[in-house]
Amino acid sequence: MSLEFRLLGSIEAYADGRPVPLGHVRQRSVLAGLLVDTGLPLTTDQLAQRVWGDHPPRQARATLYGYISRLRQALPGTDEADITRRSGGYVLVLADTVTVDLHEFRRRVAEARDGEEYAPLERALALWHGEALAGLDTPWFNALRDTLDRERYAAQLALDDEWLRRGQHAALLPSLTARSAAAPFDERLASQLMLALHRGGRSAEALAHYQGVRRRLSRELGIGPGPMLRQIQAAVLRQDVEPGPEAQDGRGLPEGRTIARTLRKITASPAQLPPPVAPFTGRRDELMRLDCLLATASPGRMRPTAVVVSGTPGVGKTALAVHWAHRVRHAFPDGQLYMNLRGFDPGGPAVSPAEAVRVFLDALGVPSARIPLGLEARVGMFRSLLADRRVLVVLDNARHADQVRPLLPGAPGSLALITSRDRLMSLAATGGAHLLSVDPLAPGEARDLLTGRLGARRTTAEPGAVDEIAGRCAGLPLALAIVAARAAAQPRLPLAALVEELRQTGSRLDALDGGDPASRVREVFSWSQDALSTDAARLFRLLGLHPGPDIGLPVIAALAGVPPARARTLLAELVQGHLVSEYAPRRYALHDLLRAYATELVGERDGEETRSAATHRMLDHYLHTALAADVLLTPRLDPSPLPPARPGATPTRPADHQEALAWFTAEHPVLLAAVELAAATGFDPHAWQLAATLTTFLDRHGYWEPLAAAQTTALEAARRRGDTAGEADAHRSLGLAQDRLGHSDDARTHYAHALDLFGALGSHPGRARTHQHLSRMSEAQGRHEQALDHARNSLQHYRAADDRAGQAAALNHIGWIRAQLGDHQPALTHCQEALALAEGSSDLNGQAHTWDSLGYIHHHLGRHRRAVDCYLHAVALFRQTGDRRSEAAGLLCLGDAHHAAADPAGARDAWIGALALFEELGHPDAKLPRARLMGHHDRDPADTPQPAHR
Repeated sequence: MSLEFRLLGSIEAYADGRPVPLGHVRQRSVLAGLLVDTGLPLTTDQLAQRVWGDHPPRQARATLYGYISRLRQALPGTDEADITRRSGGYVLVLADTVTVDLHEFRRRVAEARDGEEYAPLERALALWHGEALAGLDTPWFNALRDTLDRERYAAQLALDDEWLRRGQHAALLPSLTARSAAAPFDERLASQLMLALHRGGRSAEALAHYQGVRRRLSRELGIGPGPMLRQIQAAVLRQDVEPGPEAQDGRGLPEGRTIARTLRKITASPAQLPPPVAPFTGRRDELMRLDCLLATASPGRMRPTAVVVSGTPGVGKTALAVHWAHRVRHAFPDGQLYMNLRGFDPGGPAVSPAEAVRVFLDALGVPSARIPLGLEARVGMFRSLLADRRVLVVLDNARHADQVRPLLPGAPGSLALITSRDRLMSLAATGGAHLLSVDPLAPGEARDLLTGRLGARRTTAEPGAVDEIAGRCAGLPLALAIVAARAAAQPRLPLAALVEELRQTGSRLDALDGGDPASRVREVFSWSQDALSTDAARLFRLLGLHPGPDIGLPVIAALAGVPPARARTLLAELVQGHLVSEYAPRRYALHDLLRAYATELVGERDGEETRSAATHRMLDHYLHTALAADVLLTPRLDPSPLPPARPGATPTRPADHQEALAWFTAEHPVLLAAVELAAATGFDPHAWQLAATLTTFLDRHGYWEPLAAAQTTALEAARRRGDTAGEADAHRSLGLAQDRLGHSDDARTHYAHALDLFGALGSHPGRARTHQHLSRMSEAQGRHEQALDHARNSLQHYRAADDRAGQAAALNHIGWIRAQLGDHQPALTHCQEALALAEGSSDLNGQAHTWDSLGYIHHHLGRHRRAVDCYLHAVALFRQTGDRRSEAAGLLCLGDAHHAAADPAGARDAWIGALALFEELGHPDAKLPRARLMGHHDRDPADTPQPAHR
């Protein structure tokens, strides 16, 4: 007998082709609830939740039993299908010959994905015969229906890719047009429609459709088109995608790939997982349950998009999550993201969702200038990048559901693996997350862990000692690992001797024992810490003063006031004892429990003078290193020279621009935390001075919200101390942040305060930089005369300060504004003088902007070949400094100069480069190279974008 079940439409069953009577809608919903998870037991409560939602009848259990009894009678024979009662609940067991269309659909889609064959997709989509789960209306079934609709939609898009590759664009046009109208924000669908239109000889309509999508994305979401859509648009502009059936091999797309694979090629595939714990023992049941979640192509499995691993501190949640993540990396070929959300970290604030998603977008290859400001827009971009991709997102140490909810992928192909001390029940109730609770290790598992680290010969020789160690460690892997490390370091010491030490330690710390594993583990910490050498124990305590989330070797040396080589030796002792982990070369981290313990110890055992001196050395190290790096980004005289660093602070000095940029990139999260720490611990001058060194880096990389937050802290710290210089600089930087965030009135208010305070101080460098910011803002608003006045004031103060790099910037800005007003010959004089000063001060950023201004001026004086040379210099320098927005603007102008010099090939290459960069950045100036490539070469001064950081 053949038996077939259908869920992709009405709930139906067929035996040998004849319909099976399944009863009314509630009875059918019971069958559907069991069919979705065929082979897995469902408790009565789970089944009732699926069938009735939050409003089950009073006699729900009896009613379910009646439905199941009637379904057993309706299903033909126990050999084919049988609903049985097991200890875990009800389970529907099907013979191998029985088919369920939902599972068959997923199996065929997986077959197509893994084998890159598209025939299974056609067979998969043919299984649908209406709306999935038609007639069933409860929250669980509605959520499942939405998931299935997305899976069907993704399969259809993949099939359309293949039909386009085969040249079936004409047949696809009607359905693509209709579906694109219904899904106006789907960039992959828009790309398919553009490709079909172009191959049908309708290139103008293809480009018009692109413009429509771009406007909608900008207006509704505040973002620009993604890389996939931009690739198709650029190919249409280049006429690379050949119309007609001859394009069957996919010509026009890079390497003949489909649209979907083009997106995979463009978007980065991050591999951010920290190294796994080795050796990893136990947790067989938990690993098996996690493995079951990946079996989406097997019958009866619907993988959630999130899994929450919860448990007490030190129970091994992170070790389990990271171990399993490494084990299943192959199932997520598009990348693995990792973020320690620091939800319970005593060393600093938790990571905000906006900050976390920003880091993820960086890891996925999104340029900083294209990342939107608002959380909602960032989340939309993040989920769009993950759509139709398989990415594992590990969110470690979450505090509450609201912290992780924006970070969850929106498509079923990706998975978020979350660890938390809290169970995060609301994620299960509203988001369908799977909950996995991790308990302390059972005695047998604890013995296995010790045996894995110490060897069977040693543990079998003293089974009583092993059992007592396991008991005193409360089954917590973190504590067991620490004890095992101590034992391994003394291979000839009997385990009984270690137990005796533990007993003695425990008696001294009875007051700390609150009766739960989280407090008893302190006994193990204290025992291990007391076993350290004197210097290593001191270093461990001092690490509790660091704000986190991680710490580099030079800063550790500064904290301890020892040379880096000595710090490395002491760290080796801490790493060997599992008190510190080296998660990357020369970068270290503490488990949050150990950080809390170190903070307690340093407060108890080290005096205020010792703690203050260590904090002072650490902040001096950060401040002096940051200042040296900041000067390499933009050379200038500092208005407030720093006092010498304290002995032992050992600040470092980056060698060049690239090394300075790399240092800020790695350290800026720690530096932002250090600003808050300095303000909270009485080091107010460090707070505002450190914030000042961060301004250039944060501004150029679009971290304007953190810039505003840091400068607000700096302003409060400076006011507390009555530090007029600090207050003035904080106002200046707050003005810059508010200007970048679009709050021009607030920006002008802060700039006005800055000018008043710098004036009272007689600070020429401070007034010069503030006028420079005001000039840039006024010029961007079209107030050229006002901008010119500010630029001249800036030059006057830079000259008074004898700041040659500053003079170069001011002269270049005067020349640029004069050029905008049509005064090209005086503008040329100013910019030539600026270039000489910038080259003399080794200011790459200043040289780049000045070459750009010279190119503009020569172009408008009719010296087009000279303009080409200037723009080539500018573009090369912008690329060297990483200023991609200005590089794009320079390429646009280079194309204009080539065009005016009767070099159409050079013009087209430059414009295509500009278009690619502007589109990648999501910048509205992309319309300018696009218009030129379409043949509209005439332009006015408004068509010249200003480089980003003049």
